[in-house]
Amino acid sequence: MAGNRTLTIIKPDAVANGKTGAIIQKITDAGFRIVAMKYTRLTTEQAGKFYAVHRERPFYGDLVKFMTSGTVVPAILEKENAVEEFRKLIGATNPANAAEGTIRKLFAESVERNAIHGSDSDENALIEGNFFFSELERF
Repeated sequence: MAGNRTLTIIKPDAVANGKTGAIIQKITDAGFRIVAMKYTRLTTEQAGKFYAVHRERPFYGDLVKFMTSGTVVPAILEKENAVEEFRKLIGATNPANAAEGTIRKLFAESVERNAIHGSDSDENALIEGNFFFSELERF
């Protein structure tokens, strides 16, 4: 996956607010190809494992609780320089600091309920993609 693939997760707030379709449209309009996508609901164990890197941070418990609060839509996206290009498209973690037209500026409610996740490196994109999708699910 390195270089041309990244993982995203449309988070429970955006799914519950009916923003999934609009977010997917922004992603495809930006030239990303969806390689794999599904609706799922994370268990506390799964969310804890996915966000284990944040385990020692004060927001970890709230993050796990939020990510298990409803349906999420993980997807593997493909485009040249995917991680960097996708990070530009989603904008800053805090939507108040996100550039106009970015997904978080348009759809996020707050820094905690920020609509979407994007991998932060090629290495993490591979790890995160494998967390949600088996080899058979990727085409």
